[in-house]
Amino acid sequence: MTISCFIKRVLRDDSVKFIAAETGTLIDKCRPSRTERCSQSERSYSSAALVFAALIALLPKPLHATSLSHVDVLKIGKKIWQNECNGTISGLTSWNAGEDFASLGIGHFIWYPKGRRGPFEESFPKLVSFISKRGAKLPALLLGTGEKPCPWNSRTEFLRAQHSTEMNQLRSFLVDTIDLQAEFLIARLESALPKMLAEAAPPDRASVQEQFERLTRTSQGCYALVDYVNFKGEGVLHTERYQGQGWGLLQVLEAMHGTSDAGAVDEFARAAKAVLTQRVQNSPADRHESRWLSGWIRRVNSYNGS
Repeated sequence: MTISCFIKRVLRDDSVKFIAAETGTLIDKCRPSRTERCSQSERSYSSAALVFAALIALLPKPLHATSLSHVDVLKIGKKIWQNECNGTISGLTSWNAGEDFASLGIGHFIWYPKGRRGPFEESFPKLVSFISKRGAKLPALLLGTGEKPCPWNSRTEFLRAQHSTEMNQLRSFLVDTIDLQAEFLIARLESALPKMLAEAAPPDRASVQEQFERLTRTSQGCYALVDYVNFKGEGVLHTERYQGQGWGLLQVLEAMHGTSDAGAVDEFARAAKAVLTQRVQNSPADRHESRWLSGWIRRVNSYNGS
């Protein structure tokens, strides 16, 4: 598994299109009998070439390639399973008090009931699609076309069904696909950088990418990135803001300014703690988010082993 392979492929494909346009391989070349008309066309093509060159200059530079073996991916997945579920099978099917969605799998992927939506991104249907495409067998309640809503409409219904056939099948499915869930988390990280660069202010984009790359160059940094983007999101959704301030991966990377690979994870952990503390301070009083902060801080401390 290679961090940034998705981004590199996108950049490579776009570059091919731009280069083809610059060299005229996708347009008719002028013939001598059309000299007058060609001069105007040549000017247009020259202008287009300048535009393409400018666009290429604005594209993010390819990321430093950091390879993760299957063992590394599974190790990251198990750490996240420990963070979210205490490493327990029962924790793979949860519905937290005060929330209106189920939290499933090693990453506690969100699954909303029918007709219910909240400010947080729903990720369980995307996980199911990813796993299905990898050829894994789905339980009956997940079969069919399109994204399935959570069949339990409330936490009470969900808890009442803990020993039902459907819940047992769902739990077995999640146990059997731990490795694919870990791969899904890696894939989510690979797709996060283009979203974050699009959302960041233009003057900040180079720094955001540099900080991202610093972390991808170490296995512990990769774990920190994968865990945080699953834990608190990319930071690009405007619905995930308190008083206009986000708390996702983008906001953490924006708070970093170092250059040393050796110090990247420590700086990331410090920045994450500051961002999460700011979130709690900005949160609505009726959510009582201060009750979660100590657990969040412990989780972030696991990034640098403290």
